[in-house]
Amino acid sequence: MGLYPLFADLTGLPVLVVGGGHVAERKTAALLSAGAKVRVGAPSLTPALMQQVEENKIEHLPGAFQPAWLDDVWLVIAATDDHALNADVAANAEARRILANVVDAPALSRFQVPAMVDRTPLTVAISTGGAAPVIARRVRETLETELDHALGPLTALAQRYRTRITQRWPDLAERRAFYDWLHDGPVMNLLRNARPDEAERVLLEALDAKEPASRKGSVLLVGAGPGDPGLLTLRALRALNQADVILHDSLVSEPVLALARRDAERIDVGKRCGGRHTQQEQIHQLLLEQAQAGRLVVRLKGGDPFVFGRGGEEMEFLHQHGIAFEIVPGVTAAVACAAYAGVPLTHRGHARSVHLLTGHGKESLDAMDWPALAQDHQTLAVYMGVARLDEFTQRLLEHGRRPDTPFVIIENGTLPQQRVVRGVLQELPAHAKEHAIHPPALLIVGEVAAMANEHAWFGRLG
Repeated sequence: MGLYPLFADLTGLPVLVVGGGHVAERKTAALLSAGAKVRVGAPSLTPALMQQVEENKIEHLPGAFQPAWLDDVWLVIAATDDHALNADVAANAEARRILANVVDAPALSRFQVPAMVDRTPLTVAISTGGAAPVIARRVRETLETELDHALGPLTALAQRYRTRITQRWPDLAERRAFYDWLHDGPVMNLLRNARPDEAERVLLEALDAKEPASRKGSVLLVGAGPGDPGLLTLRALRALNQADVILHDSLVSEPVLALARRDAERIDVGKRCGGRHTQQEQIHQLLLEQAQAGRLVVRLKGGDPFVFGRGGEEMEFLHQHGIAFEIVPGVTAAVACAAYAGVPLTHRGHARSVHLLTGHGKESLDAMDWPALAQDHQTLAVYMGVARLDEFTQRLLEHGRRPDTPFVIIENGTLPQQRVVRGVLQELPAHAKEHAIHPPALLIVGEVAAMANEHAWFGRLG
């Protein structure tokens, strides 16, 4: 181990930053956040540093560096662009046995400032000993995606009740099991859902209970987005890494599933036209059985659970049966596919509103307000409408939508095999047949669709 890692308590202690530029500004901000009393020595300061001086947040030592600046400080950071000056600061600090860091000069430094993941009071520090700061930054970026922001409040809650937890479970193995429950169970979920009072109540109930707390199952209704794994939210990625079992739709792409926890059980509950079809009632029962068995269940849906994903029905079912649940929104297909085709759903000059529609089944078409949908200067985004393009087009034209209204069909949107087929409304059915469009495909009708002609940037154009 090249460096000895430690976390320094600088609360109320004087520290020195030599330099008044933007680098010194960043170092000062980090030291202030740690509670240090910061002195900044430099002939001049950035406007931000000068404002902090005026607000009495930091002390300014004007002029060139003087060894007396090091009197009574606990550590120093040399953050100038003058190598000789930085070396002089480090040498004077060494003579006084004061820890010094010289920015971008690990050979002159007695301590390194790590890359950090902040989940206060939980802090993760990453260091390469100054050898490759960019690698430390990349590791930090990875950890930022994996470490839940609720870990901070969870750690603070555990800290507050540490004495009681130790007294309740003097046996180390039992105490470890309790901390596992604290992390994996309802307390963490409640903190994640911004319910700190309920989380504390559940913790107190567990401390007063005669029997150890047992893990209860729960369900996360997670939007997987339109297919590109890069469009997953951080919360969705964390859910995939926590899941015991994943119930996924057929539209969830393999690259997205590949990000899931390796030992999670996967159950395909997809609904396919003309193929195997999982009834919604079966999905409900699977959710109930898996959650009642104490498992963390991720119900993974293409797009967003609440946009033509029947997530509302599943939420109601879980609530009726007393199963804890969370909703993790996803990027819905209309937003993502339009963007990947270079089509803004709204545009000040072309579209005043957006309608999200489903063309799945005759009942859906019969329920639509066709006179309203036929108005100009609005965008229609149609999910699951490939099988009924003839009828959809006919009804729009019959109710007055202009025959030359532009359209685009985005097939396999956001995936490498994406195709964009363009045209005008009166030619829509013929174009779809000519290009053999198959689901999954999203139809966009409206003036904004013409923008795909010049701005489509991803996949193939038809």
